[in-house]
Amino acid sequence: MSKKKSSAKTKTQQQDQPKSPMPAQKQSRPGIEAKMTPRPEFLAPEYKGSGKLQGKAAIITGGDSGIGRSVAVLYAREGANVAIVYLPAEEKDAKETAKHIEMEGGKSLLLPGDVKDSKFCKKAVEKTVKEFGKLNILVNNAAFQKHQKSIEDITDAQLEKTFQTNTFGYFYMARAALKHFKEGSVIVNTGSITGLEGSKELLDYSATKGAIHAFTKSLAQQLAEKNIRVNCVSPGPVWTPLNVADKEPKEVAKHGADTPMKRPAQPEEIAPAFVFFASDADSSYITGEILTILGGETRAA
Repeated sequence: MSKKKSSAKTKTQQQDQPKSPMPAQKQSRPGIEAKMTPRPEFLAPEYKGSGKLQGKAAIITGGDSGIGRSVAVLYAREGANVAIVYLPAEEKDAKETAKHIEMEGGKSLLLPGDVKDSKFCKKAVEKTVKEFGKLNILVNNAAFQKHQKSIEDITDAQLEKTFQTNTFGYFYMARAALKHFKEGSVIVNTGSITGLEGSKELLDYSATKGAIHAFTKSLAQQLAEKNIRVNCVSPGPVWTPLNVADKEPKEVAKHGADTPMKRPAQPEEIAPAFVFFASDADSSYITGEILTILGGETRAA
């Protein structure tokens, strides 16, 4: 007996995403997701949890907004408890993320502070272990970027802030987490296509992302014998506060429009890759990998 075909047209998640050009807008750093138009899509309604991270405990830097927020939601949907690290200025976004973690059935932990501070990173990990009783997953995601047309425009202060946030912070968090990791634990880093191809106006940022890629591969080799996996997700343009707080309004409007899909990714389109790398069911034999998500671009392959 044949089933009747629905007359209603259904759209895929990809077709439902906001299209370029985006509304021109500008925020001061670090950028607040609650003030963006349109709001980034992070709930991934088509993503169904299946217990892949049941009983796990995760900590996500930059977990208040953007990619980190969507990863936090999906980790909770898969059964994990989630701690998020964020700058105090991002408290409003962090509280909203915590609410969504709990709506998915997970426990949340808010950890305001700056990953440039190694002592804070150590305390954040210790608080997570105290709250959840363990730590299984570290997602290094916090980032700082600032466009400059020339290397001569990059001050010492900017150079130091970019490297301390994007590279030192990853190192600090990984070093602190490893003291509590057991076999089967996972680190997932956030890289960038700029770390593979460069970006002429993001010289220092691109250099840190290249360093993250090398850090991922090197640490993966070091920890393989301990059965701790280290991988990296490297997206192209994504609709997050990082960009509206950096680019000029007219450039924000064009963000991601030059990809084959002619739009930026939404965080919910990137987050499942972080689940993939965190889940032994999906990626137990994968470590040291750099996974690009580029909206159709293939140059980095």
